[in-house]
Amino acid sequence: MTAWLAQHGDAVRLAMRRLASAPVNSLLYLLAIGVALALPAGGQMLLANALSLAGTTSAVPHISVFMAANADRGMAAEIESRLKKRGDIKRVQFLPREETLARMKANPGLRDVIEALAANPFPDAFVLAVADERPEAMERLAVELRQLPRVEHVQLDSAWVRRLDALLQLGRTAVLVLGVLLSAGLIAISFSIIRMQVLTHRTEIEVSGLLGATDGFIRRPFLYYGLLLGLGGGIVAWLLVGAAALWLRAPLGELVRLYDLTLVLQTPGTRDSALLLAFAAGLGWLGAIISLQQHLRKS
Repeated sequence: MTAWLAQHGDAVRLAMRRLASAPVNSLLYLLAIGVALALPAGGQMLLANALSLAGTTSAVPHISVFMAANADRGMAAEIESRLKKRGDIKRVQFLPREETLARMKANPGLRDVIEALAANPFPDAFVLAVADERPEAMERLAVELRQLPRVEHVQLDSAWVRRLDALLQLGRTAVLVLGVLLSAGLIAISFSIIRMQVLTHRTEIEVSGLLGATDGFIRRPFLYYGLLLGLGGGIVAWLLVGAAALWLRAPLGELVRLYDLTLVLQTPGTRDSALLLAFAAGLGWLGAIISLQQHLRKS
């Protein structure tokens, strides 16, 4: 076990020496990998912040339930009790008809019209915040609410919900496609770099083979070289995404303030950062494996 660890330690140190032996080239490699990874990572960060904003703004979809105009307050209380017992409804807000009438009278353009009416034309109503905001789930709930006694109308802005859901789905798909394409590009970069390393160290590889070195012993430094390239590129990508978030935070803060929203652009958390670094290192390792299978056998 100790010998196995020592062999891997020697391979890591050799890979690091090879990176340090050409600092300018290594820096350019890391920058290219970092930029390729920063694009999908930045897109994921923006998408996560958009989801957070959608969940905290007043634009979160609600269902409005209107009682019949002749329904008494006792019936409204019974409906409110039934709504609060449902597990698929998070919050129930009761809007009495008197409050609605007062709010309409406060509008200068409607005051004269409202005062000319003989009776209050507005029904009691409920505004519901639901647990599942998917369009299909909200529409199913609306159908059930329409069956409640003395319920005259159920209003659901399903078109708005579907537009929001479609936009978020488009964002997820775009980030996924971008990630797949740039991951393939990262593997191609690692493939080419390892190929050049094999060609550069061809004599060393041949001598090691003549001295009885195993394939694993010869391949190991190149594999760690690819892993270190990917890991270093992941660190560069993390720094780029963090710098972009800090740079955008001030202008974005001004924009959300004008729209009376609450949003602070968040950088990737610990879990997302660890996934980014692990993913980058894995892609570098994979590119090295493919390149070694293609080129080391020829050497």
